[in-house]
Amino acid sequence: MNIKISEVAKRVDLPISTIRYYEKIGIITDDFIRRELNNYRDYTLEVTHHLEVVKNCLAVGFSINDIKAMILKNGMSKDEQTRIIKEKISEIEDAQKKLDTSKKNLYDILELNITCEDGFGKY
Repeated sequence: MNIKISEVAKRVDLPISTIRYYEKIGIITDDFIRRELNNYRDYTLEVTHHLEVVKNCLAVGFSINDIKAMILKNGMSKDEQTRIIKEKISEIEDAQKKLDTSKKNLYDILELNITCEDGFGKY
């Protein structure tokens, strides 16, 4: 079963412009696209699952370039998949540590009860 771009957009809750962009940069590969005689594009129903995976990858911190690289590999071993996911977990943990440090520094500033009424950084 093939579906129009408007139906894909509705099913995966993405703007049509995003779907066209993903097609242009190779996130949506030719495997998911069928051309009609009038040159309109139809998409296979499987594109909806593919785009949900893309959305989930973006939601957990993968960049569009990370996702494109994974798609271009056209399959990867379980070990490689595990390595990539662990790398992303490590990046998230590093970001959490930086945020915790920033939060602590802000609490420290509050504790010092510094005001800037006389100018920034003046006591």
